[in-house]
Amino acid sequence: MVGTVQGRKDGSIGWVTIDNQQRHNAMSYEMWEALPAVLQDMERDPSVRVVVLRGAGDRAFVSGADISEFDEKRGTADAVTQYDLTSKAAQKRLRNFAKPTIAMIRGYCIGGGLALALECDLRIAADDAKFGIPAARLGLGYNFDGINHLTNIVGPARAKEIFFTARRFTASEAYQMGLINTVVAASDLETHTVHYATTIAENAPLTIRAAKCAIDEASKDEASRDIDKVQALVDACFASRDYIEGRQAFKEKRKPHFQGA
Repeated sequence: MVGTVQGRKDGSIGWVTIDNQQRHNAMSYEMWEALPAVLQDMERDPSVRVVVLRGAGDRAFVSGADISEFDEKRGTADAVTQYDLTSKAAQKRLRNFAKPTIAMIRGYCIGGGLALALECDLRIAADDAKFGIPAARLGLGYNFDGINHLTNIVGPARAKEIFFTARRFTASEAYQMGLINTVVAASDLETHTVHYATTIAENAPLTIRAAKCAIDEASKDEASRDIDKVQALVDACFASRDYIEGRQAFKEKRKPHFQGA
């Protein structure tokens, strides 16, 4: 198998590393298959409060799908359908991950790699990062869900620019269009990301989960929103020991210690 998806836990931070460095961390079919299981392990572990998705090495986050295997894996209509089902399932698992996710982006973030980054809640990029969707240079078709998700983030005009030109955008351009949250020097990327992730991990997990759910539901069509699910998560916040701890810490003017319960 070419390439791996590796999970590592460091305190409250879970690290998911896309490793296929000889192909700029391109995603093979097997890597798309492996990603959901790694995420599930992180989601089930209560000690993990935030997950960072990264590419191995310093040349790429993810350069897209591994085009070298397209003749075999996407050479027929049936093969295309199976491949797309597998990659969509991995992306959907990341989008629906219950805990906060951060894409730490260095180097190339192209095509399917950009799709993966967009499924994360937050995107922190090094100033050497490059973004783009080269579908128009390959004759590929993108499904509605992926384009709709991009459009919700950057708006229709920017989404058209990204697809119509198929060009690469700098980190500065990506920041200006709202594609990423933050740009930092490449030498500071991991330190900044760890600091950011730690800040999130120290906050109340139940509050963050409720907020993430509400924001995600707000992005759906009104008829599809699960408002009862959001309210149940809000109610769980007020019924939690963390709510008691938060109030007590405020009174005592100290840092709260949340347990996620």
